[in-house]
Amino acid sequence: MSVNVYWEDVEVGQEITNWSRKTDFMHWNRYAAVNDEFVYIHMDDVAGRAALNEQGAFGMGNLRFAYLHNMLRDWAGDEVQVRKLGCQYRAINQKDDVLTCVGTIVAKRVENDEHLVDLTVDVKNQEGQSTAPGEATVALPSRNGD
Repeated sequence: MSVNVYWEDVEVGQEITNWSRKTDFMHWNRYAAVNDEFVYIHMDDVAGRAALNEQGAFGMGNLRFAYLHNMLRDWAGDEVQVRKLGCQYRAINQKDDVLTCVGTIVAKRVENDEHLVDLTVDVKNQEGQSTAPGEATVALPSRNGD
């Protein structure tokens, strides 16, 4: 059991540990292979430019969703249970962008014997632009063992 954070240790307004990744074809190909998502606009610069008049191939929205999940797990540890995670895709992720997932605790409560923490989350690019704002709820372990 790997616990990084207990429910008693977090406070409303606290920012959680950021999670970053520079995206490129290697990361996109790895994600596409696992999810059977080989789509030309994500793999080929010509197709990406033709589809959206973009710079070239662009990243998958669902990969940013996975990055948010990675952030929550890295912050809270193996015992965290992600109860809710959602986001909106508001900007294109270009090749070689550095994406940073951020989160802020907005509420904590005990409900149905679970120690829950609500967060606002986002994936920001290297210019600080919000690309995938959303929200999450996680169940954390309690130091009291209940």
